[in-house]
Parts: sequence; C-alpha cells; structure tokens
Amino acid sequence: MRIAGEATLVAPIEKVWNAVLDPHVLVVAIPGCERLEETGEHAYDMTVTAGVAAIRGTYTGTCTLSDLVEHQSLVLVVQGAGAPGTIGATVDVRFECNDDGTTTLLYDADAVVGGMVGGVGQRMLTSVSRRMATEFFTNIERTIAQGVPGVPPPLAGSTPATEQSAGNLAAEPADRSVAPRNVFTAPTRGSGDLSEFVKGIAVGAGLVALGVVLGSRFGRRR
Repeated sequence: MRIAGEATLVAPIEKVWNAVLDPHVLVVAIPGCERLEETGEHAYDMTVTAGVAAIRGTYTGTCTLSDLVEHQSLVLVVQGAGAPGTIGATVDVRFECNDDGTTTLLYDADAVVGGMVGGVGQRMLTSVSRRMATEFFTNIERTIAQGVPGVPPPLAGSTPATEQSAGNLAAEPADRSVAPRNVFTAPTRGSGDLSEFVKGIAVGAGLVALGVVLGSRFGRRR
C-alpha cells in the first residue's frame, strides 16, 4: 500500500525539523503513543495502545529515523506487531521552506499491513491514514507553539535528556553492565473522543502516513 501527501505547518523549517527529531515531541504527537525507549541515535522501541472493538490492542515495535539531510529530508522506518495485526513501513519525508515562514512536509510511504488491520481494506486504511496524518501534524504544530508539557524549551538540542522533567522522561533501572537508555512517556490522554476509530487502525497504517507522519487547514492532498 502506498500513501503520499503533504501538510503545511505554521512554523519555520528549523523548528519543524527539530520537533520531528525530538523524542519528547514524537511521544506526544504520535496518536496513541505511550512510550518511546531510545535504542540508538534516532532509533526507538515503541509502544502504542489504541483502537476499538476487535482491533483494539497494544502494539509494540520499532521506529527509526535515518538518511538525515538537515532541513531537507529523512527516512522513517516503522515495524510493529500486536494482536490486531502487523505493519511495516518506509516513509520518505521532505521539508520545504516557504517564503511566508511556513514549512511544508511532503511524505511518500510504502507499507505492508497484515492480520485484522490488513483485512479492513485498502480504501479505508488510506482514508484513515490521511486523517491520522492530520492529527500528527496538528500535534507537531501545537507542540512547537506551546512546548512539551513538563519539558523546558528548546524542543531539541541543548538540554541533556537525563535532566528533563520526569513527566515525560523516565530513567531505566541502573545496570552497570549496559549503557542506560532513555525512556520517553506521553502525558495521560483522555478517552472516548471522536478519533478513537482513527487511532485503532492508524496505529500501524497511520504511522505510515507520518507518519511520522490531509486536513483542510494543514495540507493539500496530492
């Protein structure tokens, strides 16, 4: 399944780039994401819980950002599995700076889904993925404007992760035999909103559209 689209964020390209690379932002922006555990540079184990009825469940997997060309492009690779199904996706993301100070993100995703999620149908998955992208981009833009709860600015860069607020970062138990890994957790989310069905399927297929990842306000569909 291939999904392509774009979104324009009301923020300069430097801030958008930093936000997309910041795990404090990602764990808040990815709908349904509960936990990111750092396993390497721009690489994470991921836990997402969402869905309704038969496709509700906890999905675990990995998320990696690679081929970074600053302020220009990156590649997102996602692998995940849960009781409702499996997903694998590679997403090419490009960043474009606009004359009015906004930033346009263009994505082209190639995904494979299986299990009950895959049985939903490509048309619905495509529609849900685009709606998921709207939510992700909206969250990125909101976080740039308002900051991450419990984490002082800047969004990325100068402040060491081990000094960030415990509200979004939990330290792993000490183990002198291995290097400590940072764990980023999302703030408590409300339940029962209108996006629950979107989150259910888009745990996998929605991340494809990232995303990482559109609406009438934030993008122009191809």
